[in-house]
Amino acid sequence: MSELPPCPSCNSTYTYQDRGLFSCPECGNEWASDVVENELEVRCANGNVLHSGDSVTVIKDLKIKGSSSVVKVGTKVKNIRVLDPDHIVDGHDIDCKIDGFGAMKLKSSVVKKN
Repeated sequence: MSELPPCPSCNSTYTYQDRGLFSCPECGNEWASDVVENELEVRCANGNVLHSGDSVTVIKDLKIKGSSSVVKVGTKVKNIRVLDPDHIVDGHDIDCKIDGFGAMKLKSSVVKKN
């Protein structure tokens, strides 16, 4: 027997399937069985899962394209935003704002979770 996905609203494990829809008896949420979310799991260089709102530290010097500036090792970045799979370009899966540099996108492979 296949395991049913948890409710996307309340995360309840008591979901059931009824006529092509998944239903949650705890919150009353119903969703289509073909619309089950396939979220991309973004991991830092140490293998920890990253979530939007986390703080990370840069683990290698990063040259900024179109500038002579460099983001140094140890730079702390607060309140990152993990991008949806549709918005990832060239492996840059984190959107953030770095003090002194502004808004930019980073690869999860060059950061570690704090």
